[in-house]
Amino acid sequence: MGLALVLALPSLVSPFRLNLLGRYLSLAIVALGIDLIWGYTGLLSLGQGIFFALGGYGAAMHLQLNCHSCSRAAGGLPEFFGLYGVQQLPWFWEPFHSPWFTLVAIWLAPAVVAGLLGFLVFRNRIKGVYFSILTQAALLVFFNFFNGQQKLINGTNGLKTDLTRLLGLMVGSDAMQRNLFWLTALLALLAWLLCRQLVRGRFGHALLAIRDDEARLRCLGYNPTPFKTMVFALAGGLAGISGALYTVQSGIVSPQFMAAPFSIEMVIWVAVGGRGALWGAMAGALVINMAKSLVSEAWPQTWLFIQGGLFLLVVTTLQGGVVGWFQEDGPRRLLARLGWRTRLSTYPALELETEQEGED
Repeated sequence: MGLALVLALPSLVSPFRLNLLGRYLSLAIVALGIDLIWGYTGLLSLGQGIFFALGGYGAAMHLQLNCHSCSRAAGGLPEFFGLYGVQQLPWFWEPFHSPWFTLVAIWLAPAVVAGLLGFLVFRNRIKGVYFSILTQAALLVFFNFFNGQQKLINGTNGLKTDLTRLLGLMVGSDAMQRNLFWLTALLALLAWLLCRQLVRGRFGHALLAIRDDEARLRCLGYNPTPFKTMVFALAGGLAGISGALYTVQSGIVSPQFMAAPFSIEMVIWVAVGGRGALWGAMAGALVINMAKSLVSEAWPQTWLFIQGGLFLLVVTTLQGGVVGWFQEDGPRRLLARLGWRTRLSTYPALELETEQEGED
């Protein structure tokens, strides 16, 4: 059913809506990584925008270098280099001529950066709120660095991809965006299957043990550092794939991907959808971003208030998110509070006896 819907969507919705759905599906992939490190491991990262942007820059650099129809500066360089007097391609751009290198780099580079950062943090047993503050500090460092590199990566203006070409088609064309939507849906499914397989095995049990009682896990002879480093690197790789897919569907990558509010929004998607439930994290990313788009079109100034209200609702009432609310029999309890008495599905006689005792 789901496969049929994905295949039929391009003919059911407009190219504009299809492009939005493709972007939101790509964001669901980064939400999966956040759920792994937060929902399953208990590590609240506020810096996933770093790895998201690294994947996006990798894809954009390859498209800029292999765009034969785009305007070029002297020497065959991408156009923006000519604006700053750069006459020779920087060394780190050279490997991105290769599509195979790019396909590996968009997930491996973010994973390596995340792994190195995670190892340095976790070996010193930094966790809790200190870990969250450190990841946001790292995010600000990367944001300021990328924002100031005008001559190397066009700084605050970013790199555009919509007018570049991929496999003979313009990236911003309806035909290519339709293909990218299908690719994004496939990769989102594969990412979900990979994460589900990991959390159901011994690795997933170790992550839950770290979340629930890391000190006891150490007493049992396990070193949590490798587990936390690996899951943080995996989340970074997923964020890189997500960033690359989002870039080619949004048409640009810029340091704004590393802005603090964007990384905080990622956490909100997972919190509202339900952390500790992979499909809940994906659903949260999809539904919240779709709602944001629809609400912003009708009432542009109201979305921030709605988003803040959702976050307050999760913090105060729905700690497990929407998925957790359903898993904890939330609908039945809500109906009971409203005066609607429901029958037990197993032993309804118990409720009948309680009612009779109340009448006596």
